[in-house]
Amino acid sequence: MATTVVHHERSGKCEPETEAGPLLRLLLRRRGLVLLASLLLMILAGVAGRDAGDKLTSGAYLDPSAESQRAAALLTQEFPGGPPNLILIAEAGKGTVESPATLASGRELTAQLAETPGVGAVHSYWATPDPSLRADDGRSALIALQLTGGEHAAQETAARIIDDLGEDSGTLRVSATGPAAVGLAVDEQAESDLVSAEMVTLPITLLVLLLVFGSAIAAGLPLLVGAGAVVGTLAVLGLLAEATTMSTYALNLTTALGFGLAVDYSLFLVTRFREERRAGRSVESSVVIAVRTAGRTVVFSAVTVALSLSALLLFPMPFLRSLGFAGIAVTALAAVTAVVVVPALLALVGHRLDRVDLFAPIRRRFTRRRARVGEDRLTWHRIAALVMRRPVLILVSVSAVLILLVLPFAGVRFGLLDHRTLPADHPVAKTAERLARDYPSAAEDPITVVVPGREATPVGEDELDQYAARLSTLPGVATVETVTGRYVDGQTTATTGQQADRLNASYTSAAGTWVAVTPSAADPADARSVVRDIRDQPAPGPVLVGGSAATLVDATDTIADRLPWALGVIALSTFVLLFLFTGSLLIPLKAIVTNLLSLSATFGALVYVFQEGNLRWLVGDFTPTGTLETTLPVLVFCIAFGLSMDYEVFLLSRITEAHRNGATTTEAVAQGLQRTGGLITAAAAILVTVFLALAASNLTALKVIGVGLTLAVVLDATIVRGLLVPAIMRLAGEANWWAPAPLRRLHNRLGLTD
Repeated sequence: MATTVVHHERSGKCEPETEAGPLLRLLLRRRGLVLLASLLLMILAGVAGRDAGDKLTSGAYLDPSAESQRAAALLTQEFPGGPPNLILIAEAGKGTVESPATLASGRELTAQLAETPGVGAVHSYWATPDPSLRADDGRSALIALQLTGGEHAAQETAARIIDDLGEDSGTLRVSATGPAAVGLAVDEQAESDLVSAEMVTLPITLLVLLLVFGSAIAAGLPLLVGAGAVVGTLAVLGLLAEATTMSTYALNLTTALGFGLAVDYSLFLVTRFREERRAGRSVESSVVIAVRTAGRTVVFSAVTVALSLSALLLFPMPFLRSLGFAGIAVTALAAVTAVVVVPALLALVGHRLDRVDLFAPIRRRFTRRRARVGEDRLTWHRIAALVMRRPVLILVSVSAVLILLVLPFAGVRFGLLDHRTLPADHPVAKTAERLARDYPSAAEDPITVVVPGREATPVGEDELDQYAARLSTLPGVATVETVTGRYVDGQTTATTGQQADRLNASYTSAAGTWVAVTPSAADPADARSVVRDIRDQPAPGPVLVGGSAATLVDATDTIADRLPWALGVIALSTFVLLFLFTGSLLIPLKAIVTNLLSLSATFGALVYVFQEGNLRWLVGDFTPTGTLETTLPVLVFCIAFGLSMDYEVFLLSRITEAHRNGATTTEAVAQGLQRTGGLITAAAAILVTVFLALAASNLTALKVIGVGLTLAVVLDATIVRGLLVPAIMRLAGEANWWAPAPLRRLHNRLGLTD
């Protein structure tokens, strides 16, 4: 959307033309029809998206083509004795697990579970009295289930089982944990947290808008558009879920992002409309100028956010890809809603926009003061002037502070999400902790080495025996177990006939055999070297190495491989777009560098809080794991970078407008910051409100996202826009606007500015 300008001979300034184009004229003339159509679309979107949450799945954090995931799929499908994905702790109501009543109930429950659709295998203490499946006090025992199907199917089966076991029979009290139970609990908690977030976000956002606008009508317009964007987001998620795997986190994140962006974009349009009305223009002229200036900037800003989010599509993890698709869709939806619905509403409301002004006395006082002292005496103008008087001092000191905040990120350790992302008092999390305490051998998380295509292997086969013995001598390996026995430091322990039968049933099938390697370190983050050593060992055939430690290795390697490409896409697209927007080569470079610095500081803070467990009282209680989940920093980076560019574009739009109207660079920066400083602060406050609602979630993963995005927005709206940008632009002077002649001609022909 190009901005048309007219040249005033006397002033030499360029001002936006008030003549509307054909589309804008149609929108203004048919505003009632436009609003009615928007309402109908909103209703249809609400109907289409009512069950969007049911189509989403937890997990999907991993590349399905990775070696570890192929190993996991093969184990689930072909090996009934493979690692379970649902574990039940059954506690006797009276006596021990061997008491007659408990014994009968345990056997009956085992038989029922074995007949449940979706259950591939059941390993129960009451079917096979394995001592490792019984607690030391004899009060409880384990039932381990291997659920068939994919991740979503396993969760559905787990939901049915847990619901059926929900009532206390008096004989057995059953609690559940394991990957399927954790995934199910995460889904339910995320949905509950979304409802709570919406109940908090809406009234606080309304309050912020009232403080900014005063008028209830003016404040209600962005809120109405934001609500429409949320409803549209649900429909988009429902449609996307039909075509691809969509993470349950998409429901929380994209609704928050869609609402925040829609409100921000509407805020920019309404603010520019009011500014033009105060200048004495008519309602229609004010709407036209608002669309040609702020509306154009909204579209341009939405493109930058969408391109930043598009970098998520380069990663093969469905979690990141789904949020990339959803984020791009809702950003486009927020922009379209703002530039279509808001102008129609403004044209309809017109001069009545500022009625019901709750803060009229305060606003009149501020208006009189502004008229009395002039723009150059107002707060943001004075801040800009102060910064530009000492640009070197400001630049060095602020950069030093940000670099200090970055330092903790040097010690980042990546890990995987597990039950600890849930609240510590959640039944699934409590059961997982009990499993680790009372059943240490059952709670072990082995590295799985699958040897596909081998027939059932007789005990004592030399090839497999030698391989297993060799693996047991690797540094960091505690034990190795397979069909040929149990190995420690290269030596095998003798097995009885009953033990041999158990090993044969557990580790062989028509599809081959597998080996369980138990590392000395319980944390997968500390066992990654073991995975790499196993993969370097000669094997008796093609093998697939899986388990949590292998999954972590594959995830970090995948991100490391794709991250340079993602950063390249973000940096190149940002550079090109800002050049087209400003005609400058220095300004895009400045924007990229300052954003990278502020985001690095954000990541340092995330490591300090969530990895190291500091300041938990400030963000709400959670369980520190000593790691950050591998995909979360990537997600936070792509979203935060796009939002940073969002504010950069709005600030630059007013700076370049002032510069083209004849102001020097110093004057243009001060004017641009004065005209957008309060607006960006209000917009940031709204986004912070939305993201703090995510930070208040009971899921640690959502806390990380919410806190990360909150810090990124705060740093960007204050330190970067208020301090770094004025300082750097003051030092660069007129070089800010330099570009080689060929690029200048290219910029002039594209018509993105004039």
